[in-house]
Amino acid sequence: MRETRIGARPLVIGVDEAGRGPLAGPVVAAAVALGVNVPQRLDDSKKLSARRRAALDEQIRATCGWGLGVIEPQEIDRLNILVATMHAMTRAVAELVKHLGQEPDAILIDGNMIPAGRCADWRWPQARAIVGGDALEPAISAASIVAKEWRDRLMCEAAQAHPHYGWEKNKGYGTAEHMEALRSHGPTPLHRRSFAPVAQLALL
Repeated sequence: MRETRIGARPLVIGVDEAGRGPLAGPVVAAAVALGVNVPQRLDDSKKLSARRRAALDEQIRATCGWGLGVIEPQEIDRLNILVATMHAMTRAVAELVKHLGQEPDAILIDGNMIPAGRCADWRWPQARAIVGGDALEPAISAASIVAKEWRDRLMCEAAQAHPHYGWEKNKGYGTAEHMEALRSHGPTPLHRRSFAPVAQLALL
């Protein structure tokens, strides 16, 4: 994590996650505090081309404060995916706050839920959820980009150890190729056993 100058203005942290829906791999949350030089044309990571998203990811991590929370499949199975996502967000914010050495004035979270009441370690009452926030709030847009790029890299690395499932392309989502590989080779340690398609195939 590079040093960044947030300045004297109010500290606003944007939070988003990647990987709630896949059958395999972790869920990753990112928390971002925009620096003085805000990268241009930030947007919801899903609306950006892969090339543009990768370029923005580099710019964000070079000029902004950022933190990550990664929850592995075994913990997802133990907690359930919603609670695991809340834990990932909490870890991401905690890492960023520790790095910056100051408490945020506001935390903006994409979606309609916040970790308060769902994760015992969440300690920031100044958080609010914004539906569609990844396209509305630049700090959330930046977090969505960092979270997706980080998770995509993890899945591409995992694909080298488990080449049958096409994770370098599907990133763990239940595509036809992925489902056929599950039927042929069974689940790996990176599969979410609590997700119905994996659980059903594991019983065959």
